[in-house]
Amino acid sequence: MSDSLADAYPRLAACLPKVPLADLPTPVTQAALETTAGSRPVLIKNDNLTAELYGGNKVRKLEYVLCRARDRGARRVATFGTVGSNHALATALFARTLGLPCTCLLLQQSLTPNCAIALNTHLQNGTELVPFGGSRAEQVSTMRRYLRGRRCWVVPAGGSSWLGAIGFVNAGLELAAQIHSREVEAPDLLYVANGTMGTTAGLALGLALGRLRTEVQAIRVTHEFVANRGAMHRLIEKTAALMHRYDPAVPADLASRVRYRFRDEFFAGGYAKSNPETDLAVAKARDELGLALESTYTGKAMAALIRDHEHGSGRTSSALFWNTYNSRPLAANAVLPEDTSALPKEFLRYYG
Repeated sequence: MSDSLADAYPRLAACLPKVPLADLPTPVTQAALETTAGSRPVLIKNDNLTAELYGGNKVRKLEYVLCRARDRGARRVATFGTVGSNHALATALFARTLGLPCTCLLLQQSLTPNCAIALNTHLQNGTELVPFGGSRAEQVSTMRRYLRGRRCWVVPAGGSSWLGAIGFVNAGLELAAQIHSREVEAPDLLYVANGTMGTTAGLALGLALGRLRTEVQAIRVTHEFVANRGAMHRLIEKTAALMHRYDPAVPADLASRVRYRFRDEFFAGGYAKSNPETDLAVAKARDELGLALESTYTGKAMAALIRDHEHGSGRTSSALFWNTYNSRPLAANAVLPEDTSALPKEFLRYYG
C-alpha cells in the first residue's frame, strides 16, 4: 500500500498518523463516453475500491479520524447522517474493526433502494441506531442522552472536518503521483460529488500540492446549509493553515493555489432526490462506462460531466470522474428482519 502524503511530506504525516484501512492507490482506468460529437475518453478514479470491507470515499477520511479517536482513548464512536448514509455505515463498520462500538444518529430521508439494506447492515454490525429528528433543542437532548458519560468520540457528518479532509489531500497527491509516473495523463477537469465538502476541499488542496492545474468540479448534492461556497472556503483555509503549522514545507499560500468550481445546478430538487437528467446519467454510466452509480451523489456528478461534454467546457477538455460510491457487496438484504428490537420504529417505513 502507498501513502502519497507521507512520501511527499513525512513531517506532516508523522504529526497526523492514520490507521491503515484503505487499499491504496486506487486504480485509474479509461472508458469511452458517447456524445453527440462522437466518442470521448473519460478517466475514472476507482475509489469505489478503497477497501475490501467497504469502498467509497469515506474510508480515506476515516483512516485519520478513527486513528485520532483510538489514540485519544475513546470507548465509543458516534456520527451523524441520514438513514441510508454511506458515511454512517462506513464509520460503524470500520469502527468495529478497531474494537469501537458505534452510535449513529440518523435523520429521515427520501426513500431510496439502499435504505433498508443499510439499516440491516447496521443491525448485523451491532450499530446503535438513534432517530435524530425534531427541533434543534430535541436534537441536543438526544445527543446528551446517548453520548454523555460514554467516552464517545464524535465524528462530524461525512467525516468532513479539517482532519478528515487530510484523507483527500493524500488522495490528490496520489493522483498527482499517478500522473507524474505517466500512468495517466493529467485531466483538465475532475468531477466529484460535493456533499459535506471534505472530499472536494481535500482534493483541491492535494492537487495544488501536486502542482497540477486540474480544476475540481464540486457538484453540490446536499442542501446549502450543509454545502456552500463560504463554508468550502473556510474548510480549505483551515486545512491549509493547519497543514502549514504542522509542517512548514507545506506552502503558506497553499489555499490561494487551489482550483475548483462550486456548482449548484445538479441538485435535482433535494438531497436523495433525482430527476430525468440524473437517472439518464446513472443509466449511461452503467451502459457505456461499466459503472454502478446511484442518484444521490455519484449520478449527479456524472450528470454534470455528461452535460459539459455535450454542451459546455467539457467538449474541449479532458475529464476524470472520481467514483466515490462503494461497490463492495453487502451481506444484508432489504427484508424486514424477524427481530426488530434494535430497529427504531421510526425506521420501519424504509422496508417494502
